[in-house]
Amino acid sequence: MKSSPFTLTKQKLSKKAAAAKKARDISAAKSTKRKARKKENQALGQRSDSDLHHTKSGSVVRVSVKKNRGNFGKGTKNE
Repeated sequence: MKSSPFTLTKQKLSKKAAAAKKARDISAAKSTKRKARKKENQALGQRSDSDLHHTKSGSVVRVSVKKNRGNFGKGTKNE
């Protein structure tokens, strides 16, 4: 894996806020919708040359890493 010029730092949250965030993250990961998407992705299989992208219609499209992570040419600053 290539090294990134950016360093990621942990969010500076209070203990109470960190606990609330952890609870939200776990509940999101265990949601029915997220479990269904994970199951679908695992069945399709991930490849190193592409990403699996869920569309608004609910279908899954295999797209290049560059397009998917660049927000399809729109950039990611305004997301």
